[in-house]
Amino acid sequence: MVRDCCLCLHMQRAARHLARVFDDALRPLDLTNGQFSLLMSLNRPEPAPMKAVASLLAMDRTTLTAALKPLERRGLVAIEQDPHDKRSRLLALTPAGERLLAEAFPLWQQTHAEIEKPFAPGDMDALRGQLRMLSEAPPARD
Repeated sequence: MVRDCCLCLHMQRAARHLARVFDDALRPLDLTNGQFSLLMSLNRPEPAPMKAVASLLAMDRTTLTAALKPLERRGLVAIEQDPHDKRSRLLALTPAGERLLAEAFPLWQQTHAEIEKPFAPGDMDALRGQLRMLSEAPPARD
């Protein structure tokens, strides 16, 4: 039966559950897990090209732009034109974004520890490796 063997169904259910758990943990900071991931992707010494961030987060640029808008309105991220390519945008955390990320990171760590607690040592690293393989696998062909 599909519900027993469908990898996609089980991945989606697990992803939704994890998203809810992290959303609940980050709610006191008025952040979602998706926003946290986006802020973390910008936690680097130099502004990041939008294309690189979209690739890292496996998002198209239109979806990334929509996700950035509320963070930009809150003053957490800055979006600037790339001086070397006027068609491209560079993304960076603002000082307020850095402060919020510093508050959120311990919540994220604590939540991760709680999620991983019931698993045997090494299980989660193995799972992360398997998920990475799935996300990087070439598309199936007819």
